[in-house]
Amino acid sequence: MNKVKVLRGVSLSLRHLFLLALALFWVAPIVWLILNAFSDFPGLNIRKFVPDGFTMVNFQLLLFDTSDTVARFPMWFMNTLKIAIFSCAISSLFVLMVSYAMSRMRFNGRRSLMSIGVILGLFPGFLSMIAVYFILRSFGLTNNHWGLVLIYAGSSGLGYLIAKGFFDTISETLSESARLDGATEFQVFWQIIIPLSRPIIVYTVISAFLAPWMDFMFASIMLNSGIATDWTVAIGLYRMLDRSFINTHFARFCAGGVLISIPISVLFVIMQKFYVEGITGGAVKG
Repeated sequence: MNKVKVLRGVSLSLRHLFLLALALFWVAPIVWLILNAFSDFPGLNIRKFVPDGFTMVNFQLLLFDTSDTVARFPMWFMNTLKIAIFSCAISSLFVLMVSYAMSRMRFNGRRSLMSIGVILGLFPGFLSMIAVYFILRSFGLTNNHWGLVLIYAGSSGLGYLIAKGFFDTISETLSESARLDGATEFQVFWQIIIPLSRPIIVYTVISAFLAPWMDFMFASIMLNSGIATDWTVAIGLYRMLDRSFINTHFARFCAGGVLISIPISVLFVIMQKFYVEGITGGAVKG
């Protein structure tokens, strides 16, 4: 019996050590980036994990140095914020409406449409990048922030599955009672279902906001004019890693990485309870 306990203890210890190693492997780059954001050395230093000195100058230069033609962080931030807000609003509306239709309405081809949506969702979005680029270029929407909003919001309705699962958990009798009282389908959706769906709304909004906030691939293809004032944060920070600038702007690049993570981290911490409820609620039914 003691031998079994010893073996279990050893097995448990090895598992924890393995998980600790994975955690350190995952956290180390983030810690290194944060340390370099406060480093007094402006370039890339791969010889030392911890810088020799620390300063706030990198953040000050990134945010307030108007003479720097390489780092236009405030403008990049506002561009990204504008794209993310409009994309989030449109995408969230599309997802919730499609999810409600798939959950509560019955029409010919419903199951086929659901299957097609799931299958299309299995393919990464960048596979359509070239075709989308030429279509939008023919309409003059390349090098245009509204073109990016169309890209992020256009296919958002395909991500209906989790929200649909949450709507499936809401009692159908509430909707039927409202219809008997003369409510239209829109009134049922807006006045009955939406007030009961705060967790899934929070999950949908955060997910819709994250996509444009962190995207690099579509943004770099669409905003290819070379005009720095049109870039998003992802493109701008990437350009700072060019060999011509990395020795003078790497610490500022790290500072930008820290700044861009703050809004979404705060939003997630505040909304974490509802975010988790949205995921688990949407996983109850398919």
